[in-house]
Amino acid sequence: MVRIDRLDSAEGGAAAQRLCSRLSDEAADCQGTVRDILAQVRQEGDAALLDYCRRFDAPSMELGDLQVSTAEFAEAEGQVDSGLRASITFAAERIRSFHERELPDSWMLTREEGIITGRLVRPVDAAGLYVPGGQEGSTPLVSSVLMNGIPAGIAGVRRRVMVTPPNREGKVHPALLVAARTIGINEVYKLGSAWAIAALAFGTKRIAPVEVIAGPGNQYVAEAKRQVMGRVRIDMLAGPSEVLIVADQSANPVLIAADMLAQAEHDPQALALAIVCSAAQAEAVQQELARQLPSLGRAGIARKSLEEYGHIFIAETVEAAIALANEIAIEHLELHLADPWHWLPAIRHAGAVFLGHYSPEAAGDYVAGPNHVLPTMGTAKMASALGVETFLKQISLIHYTPEALQGDAGHIRLLAELEGLDAHARSVLLRLNEG
Repeated sequence: MVRIDRLDSAEGGAAAQRLCSRLSDEAADCQGTVRDILAQVRQEGDAALLDYCRRFDAPSMELGDLQVSTAEFAEAEGQVDSGLRASITFAAERIRSFHERELPDSWMLTREEGIITGRLVRPVDAAGLYVPGGQEGSTPLVSSVLMNGIPAGIAGVRRRVMVTPPNREGKVHPALLVAARTIGINEVYKLGSAWAIAALAFGTKRIAPVEVIAGPGNQYVAEAKRQVMGRVRIDMLAGPSEVLIVADQSANPVLIAADMLAQAEHDPQALALAIVCSAAQAEAVQQELARQLPSLGRAGIARKSLEEYGHIFIAETVEAAIALANEIAIEHLELHLADPWHWLPAIRHAGAVFLGHYSPEAAGDYVAGPNHVLPTMGTAKMASALGVETFLKQISLIHYTPEALQGDAGHIRLLAELEGLDAHARSVLLRLNEG
């Protein structure tokens, strides 16, 4: 089911190298289609949104029903049982308490000569939050509502707009609406795919534009975010979800297989990898994958993911495994090690690190607290998880007194003249002559 290679073999080395260079800069297959969708929404506004919604999601949708109504929010409240509501609240509190630590302060630096410089931290005015529909609404991704909406709220964003595709009856799953209301989001539109991104970026008569767009989606969503990037800020360009498990002899093959399957069931293109310390351990994981797979509700998806993208490597040492993990720069890195804290200082690149045998990725996906919107495709070498800073901007402050400007004038003039910018130098000299 999953290919096994020794890391020090020619085949293993080649496979590892392909993983390290998996970031693709090739144009997405849907690039042209997405460009046309963006253009149509930009030109036709709400009429284009309604047309796409009717064609791909809800055939009987009416323009007035694109926004979730107060009555729909109220109806959803009665459709979610107390147990699920408690879990949503529990997760929200955990996520909020973690992200509150991320909020940076404004600051100022005063020099003796009277120069004051500093930085103001301010939120954007509006953020668009994309929440995937999840199998036509049957698997509501409540965690995406919380992971995107809570950091935006902590940042102080005044207007948080959620978009999510409706089911064929034009409804949004009540759990999504309860989650949105739990964290204070009241503006929700029944829109999905590239046209939802277009509405957020360009705005229409009914939907005001935003400054930041965050949230995961399919290839059409990702490509649309790429094409509007610059007009708006986006959280990241994410690919299929990934996990890499580094295991020593203390690791349990049952748990390694379970966590690989938890990743594989996301998507047929999900990447589930493991680096183990012996051939016997690799075979044990392989056997566990075969044993556990048939009982999954999404067994077909998981099987395809494992067969096409899954891989188990056998490393001579934990050092070699960690070295490869750093080069792969995986989204989720699990350390199934006897002493994972010993190895943590050696980790340089990962979206999130899960330490020890009892720290499954599933905990991070829902209730641990850190954000589950993480860099993929090796971009963890340069990018970070979605957080409060995604929705903030920083404004520089500069104040001079006449005496301070006099002290710096010579340096400013020389640098300005070197760059051929006479007006820059003059703007300083005129102020000094006034004095």
